[in-house]
Amino acid sequence: MHSSQSLPRGASGRSLGLTLALVSACAFGGSGTAAKPLIEAGLSPLHVVWLRVTGAALVLLPLAYRHRAAVLRRPGLLLGFGLLAVAGVQACYFAAISRIPVGVALLIEYLGPPLLLAYVRFVQRRPVGRGAAIGAGVAVTGLACVVEVWNGLSFDALGVLFALGAACCQVGYFVLADAGSRGERPVDPIAVSAYGLLIGALVLTVVTRPWQADWGILGGDVRMNGHELPALLPAAWMVLVATVLAYLTGVIAVRHLSPPVAGVVANLEAVVATVLAWVLLGEHLGAPQLAGGLLVLAGAFAAQTGKADGGKGAEPTGEAGAAGAAVVTGAADGPPAEAADEATAGPVPADLTAGPAGPAGPGHAIGHEQGRKAVTP
Repeated sequence: MHSSQSLPRGASGRSLGLTLALVSACAFGGSGTAAKPLIEAGLSPLHVVWLRVTGAALVLLPLAYRHRAAVLRRPGLLLGFGLLAVAGVQACYFAAISRIPVGVALLIEYLGPPLLLAYVRFVQRRPVGRGAAIGAGVAVTGLACVVEVWNGLSFDALGVLFALGAACCQVGYFVLADAGSRGERPVDPIAVSAYGLLIGALVLTVVTRPWQADWGILGGDVRMNGHELPALLPAAWMVLVATVLAYLTGVIAVRHLSPPVAGVVANLEAVVATVLAWVLLGEHLGAPQLAGGLLVLAGAFAAQTGKADGGKGAEPTGEAGAAGAAVVTGAADGPPAEAADEATAGPVPADLTAGPAGPAGPGHAIGHEQGRKAVTP
């Protein structure tokens, strides 16, 4: 039996989903702290991203082989997840920060949860839970404080479009992660993560041309906040924790929570990245960032505790038969599996019916000097 068909229901499933979403956000948020020493040692940010995704794909390769039937069951879903949730977010984000400040790009990218709510409301034409809507607004406000967006306000139309592209790809992470549990051919979340990273690694190989990097750096030492440590240590953390663990827990979490709720909780990634940069890299954490972090926490809390429209309590199931309603409000009553699958699949381009996300989401934390933060895709 596929794991997507046997997810816990009710409060226990919601608690597990919230726990996994928090683990995923914390794991994604640590990628910047691990990546920054490698970047300072001489690897380009794009090559660090390639190392991260390709290393994770190799780690999950045995699991991908074990779930090889998923390739025939839902090929569009796996391809969409790899192109959007892995490669798309990375490519769009780096294209954005090459033209606009990092804080602005990050804030635009994390408009993913509000965009996801808009997709659910206006494309799927389903009601949106008040808690998720309020939580998304509060979390985005807090995120603006965390990244201190006012320190780098500038406008470049193409850069903003790339950042919006990253936000849309982050929406794909949550939509596709959820869609894998629906219909008559559900796909195990492990397969979604494994093949998504594998496809993303292949795409990024073409984009980043890793053969041009000096990989001998990994055999030496790097500096982290004045201390020497083997370069393989942050590299291993970035691959095993910030990518493998982050994607696996994130995809499973979406199936226990609704995608809008999981998207709001994912905003905690930026807070974790900022705090870790403060503790491990010695980067300053000011009062606005502390206040912003509290707002993001409040937004995540509001999203996961809010009641669905109409007064129903939120009870996401993850079952194929109830997934349609869970996407919107987390209510237990949902349309039949076929109707839910069709409702999600119909209007979405590029096989969005079939996600990290944005991820990450995602996971977009890579160290940088701007804004005293360590946050990227």
